[in-house]
Amino acid sequence: MSSFKITGGKKLKGELTPQGAKNEALQILCAVLLTKEAVIINNIPSIRDVNKLMELLEDMGVKRTKLGEGSYKFEASEVHFDYFETDSYKEKASSLRGSIMLLGPMLGRFAKGKAPRPGGDKIGRRPLDTHFVGFTKLGATFEYEAGDAFYTVEGSKMEGAYVWMDEISVTGTANVLMAAVMTKGTTTIYNAACEPYLQQLCKMLNSMGAKISGVGSNLLTIEGVEELGGCEHTMLPDMIEIGSFIGLAAMTKSEITIKNCKIKELGIIPDTFRKLGIQMEFRGDDIHIPAQENYEINTLIDGSILTIYDAPWPGFTPDLISIILVTAIQAKGTLLVHQKMFESRLFFVDKLIDMGAQIILCDPHRATVVGLNRHHNLRGIRMTSPDIRAGVALLIAALSADGSSIIDNIEQIDRGYQFIDERLNAIGANIVRL
Repeated sequence: MSSFKITGGKKLKGELTPQGAKNEALQILCAVLLTKEAVIINNIPSIRDVNKLMELLEDMGVKRTKLGEGSYKFEASEVHFDYFETDSYKEKASSLRGSIMLLGPMLGRFAKGKAPRPGGDKIGRRPLDTHFVGFTKLGATFEYEAGDAFYTVEGSKMEGAYVWMDEISVTGTANVLMAAVMTKGTTTIYNAACEPYLQQLCKMLNSMGAKISGVGSNLLTIEGVEELGGCEHTMLPDMIEIGSFIGLAAMTKSEITIKNCKIKELGIIPDTFRKLGIQMEFRGDDIHIPAQENYEINTLIDGSILTIYDAPWPGFTPDLISIILVTAIQAKGTLLVHQKMFESRLFFVDKLIDMGAQIILCDPHRATVVGLNRHHNLRGIRMTSPDIRAGVALLIAALSADGSSIIDNIEQIDRGYQFIDERLNAIGANIVRL
C-alpha cells in the first residue's frame, strides 16, 4: 500500500490542465465492443480504473494501438467469449466498478454477456437492479449465480420497448442504451440520466451510425440499427478534477489557472463554488482563480444557513460534495452539506476533525461545517483514503495544513487522478510518494 507525505502550508501558482473525464472513459471504452471496425478515442486519462479496463478489453480480444499521449485505436473484430469463464476475468472485472457496463454492448452486438459483481468505492449501497430491469424490459433474461457472484445475460429475443428507469443511474442508463442501439424496433428510455458523460456517449454512438434522439434530456428515443461502424471521439475534460482544483486554490490561498475546461459543459459547478465566496474569472475556456486570503459563504436571502446538496444532473454532482465540504473549512460562515445519494460518503470527516476542522456530522447524509476563516490552520496528521473523492479532499486539507501529513491507501486516489502528485508539485506543492 503506497502513501503520500505532504508538507503543507505552501502557496501554489501556475497552470493545471485537467485530464480526460474518468466517468466518461469507462462508458466510452465499453462502447468499442459494439463494432468490429476501428474506434479512435482521444484524451483518455492514464489512471488506474481506466488502464485496468483497457487491459481487460485486450484480454477479451480487443486490439489496442497507442497513437499518441492519451490516444488509442481499438478494434473489437473478435471477442473471446471463453475468456469470460476464467478466474482472470472474474478477478479483474470484479475489482472495477465500470466493468458492469460491458454487459450492455455485449447484449447489443452478441445477444449474450457475462460479468461478475463489480467492486469500486465503498461509498454506500450501489444496487444494479436498474441495469437488469432495463435489460429485461428489452426482452433479455439474466441469471445471478450467488456463489460465484456472476451475472449472465441472454438477449436473443430482444425488441425495442418502453423502459422506465426507476433510478436516475448514469451507468444504468449507459448500459441499457448500449444494449438498445442494435435492438430491433424503437426503445424509449424515460427518467434517463443526462450527465455530460451520457451525452458524450450518445454523440459517439450516433457518429457510429446509431439513431438516438433526445440527447441531453431525460427521455431518449433509440431506433435500432443492424450494425455500427467505427468513429473518432475526443473525451471531455474531467469536471470533477476541475472542481477539485478550484477548491484546492481556495484552501491554499493559491493563484491557479485551469486550462481548457469546456466551461459550458460544467453546469452549476462554478456557481456552486462561487456560493462559498470563491472568486474566479473565465478567460475563454480557462478558469482563473486568484489567490484569496479570505472567502465568505453566502447565506440565503433571509439570512438562513446555505445548504449544498447533490442531485442528478443538471443538479450538483455527488462526486464534488467531498471537495465542497473540505473547501468550506477555511471559509467565513457556516455551511450544511447534504449528501443525498450515498450514505457512506461523509465518513471521512473524522479525519478532518482530527486536523482541527469544525464539523458536526449530523447523520450519515449531513454535515455542518463551521468555517475557521483562517483564524487557525489545520494540522498535519496520518490518515487513510477511503475512496477516490474523499482521498483528494484529504489531500487538499493536507496541502493547506501546518506541518506534514501522511495519506495511506493512495491507490484510491490513483484510481481517479492522473499523476496528481507530479502535477501539483510542478506548481509548488511538496508531495512525496512513499
